[in-house]
Amino acid sequence: MLIETPDARLKRLKMRSMRRGIKEMDLILSRFADDRLGDFSDADLTLYDAFLSENDHDLYGWVSGQHVAPEHYAALVKQIAQHQLALFSAT
Repeated sequence: MLIETPDARLKRLKMRSMRRGIKEMDLILSRFADDRLGDFSDADLTLYDAFLSENDHDLYGWVSGQHVAPEHYAALVKQIAQHQLALFSAT
């Protein structure tokens, strides 16, 4: 079994964040990953990795506030949504 180095893990998660099924999630998650994943704990990265396995249409619904995110993703979804709002309010 190969053990993933922390740098390889971050690179993989960033790549998965920018290569999504729908362009909206590419944009939202790639910016979030670039700005925030470096500060995440191992547990946070594990949760984010699981989050990336979810359907893009579900993710978009949660991040956009159209649907309520599952409880285990609620804090992460809130971080992503706040990050997105901060990007738009800065422009």
